[in-house]
Amino acid sequence: MKPFTIKNMIVATALLLSLASCEKSFLELTPPTSLTPEYALATEADLQVALRGAYAGLKTTGLYGRSLPVLGDLMADNTYISVQNTGRYPGFSLYNYTVGDGDVTALWQNAYTVILRANNIINSKVADNANVLQYKGEAYAIRALAYFNLVRYFATPYTKDPTALGVPVITVYNPDTKPGRAKVSEVYDQINRDLTQAFSLMTKFTNSSQFSKYAAEALQAKVYLTMGNMAAAKTAALDVINNSGFTAVTAANHASYWAGVAPLTSKLETLFEVSFDAVSNNGFDALAYIYLQSGNYGDMLCNSELYAKFDAADVRKAFYTTGTRGGLASTFVNKFTAYSGDHTDTKVLRLSEMYLIAAEASYPSNTADALLYVNKVTANRGAPAIASSGAALLEDIILERRKELAFEGDRYLDMQRLQRNIVRSTDYPTSARSIDFTNFRRLMPIPQVELDANPTIRTQQNAGWN
Repeated sequence: MKPFTIKNMIVATALLLSLASCEKSFLELTPPTSLTPEYALATEADLQVALRGAYAGLKTTGLYGRSLPVLGDLMADNTYISVQNTGRYPGFSLYNYTVGDGDVTALWQNAYTVILRANNIINSKVADNANVLQYKGEAYAIRALAYFNLVRYFATPYTKDPTALGVPVITVYNPDTKPGRAKVSEVYDQINRDLTQAFSLMTKFTNSSQFSKYAAEALQAKVYLTMGNMAAAKTAALDVINNSGFTAVTAANHASYWAGVAPLTSKLETLFEVSFDAVSNNGFDALAYIYLQSGNYGDMLCNSELYAKFDAADVRKAFYTTGTRGGLASTFVNKFTAYSGDHTDTKVLRLSEMYLIAAEASYPSNTADALLYVNKVTANRGAPAIASSGAALLEDIILERRKELAFEGDRYLDMQRLQRNIVRSTDYPTSARSIDFTNFRRLMPIPQVELDANPTIRTQQNAGWN
């Protein structure tokens, strides 16, 4: 057998071992007697294969394959579950999910699996060249994204208490580690270090399915916004807007943009997305299935109160149609249309959001800028221009953000950073129409499997879940 064939088998074995960790706690790593990352990732080609594995980890149903975009709207006030449903995610709509919930566990474990894969790339000893630095830069951005999701769902918002317990920060492979939770501020420090590194290392743009320099900076703009660091958020967002070479989607190409299923090389709107195709997809667990009606689950419906906020001339309104489901008047979501063959990709970072970040970050010190940037979005959607001021302007920006990013997983996380109560319409069950910010279930619990595996974290469960 030729040497390169043996090596390929070794790399494949290492990747299979890594994939197998999805079935376990992230703390139950491959035993030290197995193939080490240093040996498995010994060449530039090995790093490229490993990077594909890191991106593949983002596709799981527990992350961008479905749960992250669904929960970000379902736990807020955009999405509700039809009375005619398949039993998916009811605990999150009603806020009665438990410490052993499978979707909570999947989010935690899948994110740490991605972090493990990114760590192995970042810490590899392969000699630097342009490609190696690009791969490592992308791995830094992927790791930052994984930590960003973990700290927002499992920890107190930075804007509430940066000294609160965050999530464990793991940056090197150690099968014996039993880490405790770092502070929220420490997790964000790690995220920002990673994104700074990513920006400095990456020099190539391949397509929208891979991180690039300005996609990393776009993520950092979002991180700064979540931290309440408005000056840094605006600076980062404007750098992306002015220097990335990306162009925003307009009313004229809005429908075709969302109907497209292939990663983009045109630098139109999408800074980063998690890509699926006819071969690599989640099948019936794909995002589109949970929303589309004909031949799909169709469990998730659009809140009628949100639908009413779209102006008749707004091109986004075309994503929503009205009808009947389960004998009740319903509004259907048609934002994700491809569920067979080449599947709809999950948008993670878009240029239009950079305008919204710049607008919110300009408030209240620079009303002119706030209006300028938010109305870049309204003009591109055929919606009426915003002309308010004072507190009403901030509410209009938040509403525009809600409409533009609807069903992309941002609404709940915005409510978290803004420390707002969730007030829902009559589409929701009576018991779940008002979810106070102080409700302990606004933070996910550390999964029971982690508490069982790690004595350090066992005493660090979020309040209310003990």
